[in-house]
Amino acid sequence: MATHARPGPLPIPSPAARPADEPDPALVQDRQAGGGELIDQFAEARARLGGVAALRLGPRPTVLVTAPEAVQHVLALRPDLYVKRSHRARLLIGDGVLAATGEAWQRQRRLLQAQFTGRGMLRHEQRISEAARTTAARWAAYARDGQALDVGEEMRLFALDTIWRSLTGHPLDPDTARELAAVQTVVAALPSLPADGVAAQGAVAAELARIDALSSRAIAAARSAGAGPHGPGLLHVLLEAAETSPEYTDRLIRDELVTLLVAGHETTATTLTWLHLLLDRHPHARERTLAAGPQGSPERRRAVQALVHETLRLYPSAWILPRHATGDDVLAGGYAIEAGTDVIVCPYLTHRDPGTWEDPGRFDPDRFLTPGRRPTRPGSYAPFGLGPRACLGLQFALRESTVLLEHLLPAHVPHFHSVPAKASFGLTVRPAGPTPATLCDSP
Repeated sequence: MATHARPGPLPIPSPAARPADEPDPALVQDRQAGGGELIDQFAEARARLGGVAALRLGPRPTVLVTAPEAVQHVLALRPDLYVKRSHRARLLIGDGVLAATGEAWQRQRRLLQAQFTGRGMLRHEQRISEAARTTAARWAAYARDGQALDVGEEMRLFALDTIWRSLTGHPLDPDTARELAAVQTVVAALPSLPADGVAAQGAVAAELARIDALSSRAIAAARSAGAGPHGPGLLHVLLEAAETSPEYTDRLIRDELVTLLVAGHETTATTLTWLHLLLDRHPHARERTLAAGPQGSPERRRAVQALVHETLRLYPSAWILPRHATGDDVLAGGYAIEAGTDVIVCPYLTHRDPGTWEDPGRFDPDRFLTPGRRPTRPGSYAPFGLGPRACLGLQFALRESTVLLEHLLPAHVPHFHSVPAKASFGLTVRPAGPTPATLCDSP
């Protein structure tokens, strides 16, 4: 666990008082649903002990890391020492790249990384645009008919359509969308499943069977059909790899397919849902974004990206990043970490630290537009993680979010009938409840 050769860490300063006429920026209270007890423990430990805090969760010593220098050290500088032991979603994603370790992880990451960077991203551009146009047309119909919708479900459908097009080369059809609801069911159930692996598997056996059957059909279809009009989908890339790499069995291809489905839609859908909820509380942020420049201009795009980044600051895609210390080490500040210690990096708390971010509870996209407004210390901002195990789909997620918002923001303003009062801390930080709304024309 962590020890300190010097006096204990200074307490984190309290946030500055907010003017009486300033709206409370927190969309949800600190007392949360689902994993709320855990985030409350983390917040209390950080407040008492600072950015490196020793606590006990279960049988092993645990160290919570939120100080930027320590975050950078664990994730980016010493990833060989601080390793992943097991992914929380392994029951669902199997040996996919998120759960893989060692040489298998290196091999799988190399193959997929090329598909989400540089020229590989160009293959997704048309598919992202088509999915965004499909959603925009659906929203136009909702607005025309005065029909209610659930914003969270709409964002999930868009993100699923986008990643399905990139995986298979085909748009998401209604039957497939219904079958893929099993993925969301398992993801939502993960925090409450039994600790015993066999019991956990049994609790969601029906959903896992549906996912396996859908994966088998998608793999068979990709084998029988050539590349689509915009080049091969990610499934085709995996099948090509199987021709020369025998480790890419149908089971591993299934695991990578489900991994990409989970990682490629859950985080994006959640981020976009939070963004719409935040804009509902802060309509001036929408107005400033639309006033930044004409549609399609670099200025407008930068303003939209700032909305996404500020939402990810408050609700990072990876709110915790568990690691295990395989050897002794010393973090910045003189904290000794013993081999065998579980280390939990918590970007959610790093992003809300008043010692790192100015007025961290305030939703303020301008901090990502104005030079000098955001902290420059490495490790201060890590919504997708850092280092070699950072999210593969970072560019993909930012691109699809930006393209969709460029379509929706100028046209529609969701008027929420109700908003969730809490957040649920599971695989992601998501609103704990439905988000019903009707659409008004954007002013």
